Amino acid sequence: MIIVTGGAGFIGSNLVRALNARGERDVVVIDDLQDGSKFRNLADCDISDYEDQEDFLTGLEAGRKPNRALHAVFHQGACSNTMEWDGRYMMRNNYHYSKVLLQYCMAERIPFYYASSASVYGAGPEFREDPACERPLNVYGYSKFLFDAYVRRVLPEAHSPVVGLRYFNVYGPREQHKKKMASVAFHLDAQVRETGEARLFEGSGGYGDGEQRRDFIYVGDVAAVNLWLLDHPRVSGIFNLGTGRSQSFNEVARAVLAWHGRGQIRYIPFPPELAGRYQSYTQADMTRLREAGYEAPFATVQEGVRAYLDELARNP
Repeated sequence: MIIVTGGAGFIGSNLVRALNARGERDVVVIDDLQDGSKFRNLADCDISDYEDQEDFLTGLEAGRKPNRALHAVFHQGACSNTMEWDGRYMMRNNYHYSKVLLQYCMAERIPFYYASSASVYGAGPEFREDPACERPLNVYGYSKFLFDAYVRRVLPEAHSPVVGLRYFNVYGPREQHKKKMASVAFHLDAQVRETGEARLFEGSGGYGDGEQRRDFIYVGDVAAVNLWLLDHPRVSGIFNLGTGRSQSFNEVARAVLAWHGRGQIRYIPFPPELAGRYQSYTQADMTRLREAGYEAPFATVQEGVRAYLDELARNP
């Protein structure tokens, strides 16, 4: 049995599908379906069971164990809304939940792979897995930062793999439920379909109009790295997961317009509420993951956006 927390979410459901594609059918999804629309992400997945997140956490805290052998946990469940400022909720959902699950996996020697975030780095300018580079800008980033710090403290005691992946800007199929927090590619596609315009922010942080840069990574590459880790149990630690190159929002917009074969870019005022809380530039230092042995290439924005919009066309 393999557990995927957040399995009805964006990255989690893509991971479930990737597990299915390699023949894994005994996959248990843990999630919160208060937003019932997320069921669509599971409708074409082959899972053996589903459990509500709060019930699962309560069971862990009470010492309840699975009724059959557990081979790995992919912990993707979290509140990923960077605009959420309820710190109590964020810390229970992202920090406490993760600690309880990690403690269980370490005690039972179960491989534990979890979603961290590039948000721990804040405004940069260096994106290297080192506490000296980590300055989160919001409570979401802080919740991820604090759990990474906890992992660093307990990692020497681990007798099974413990891996944190600091996801950079992930985009791709099955993110529609994220609404405002969905990727820029998702929103630009919707805008072009509706109005023929791709809307980007005007210049900010010393960058020109639409020239803010991020390390955009296609969700298929994220799933591939997770499965590679499952196949390489000697690897443990905290790793960046981006492409290792930054690309501008203009490049994303142009890739969307190219796919549609029409439209134009329009620049809109930068929101004042994001001032001081916005990453104008990210670029993952991929040295550690490459040194660990991962060799596969990562899709460019042009390749990934094309694959994404092709998939949306097949499955609106």
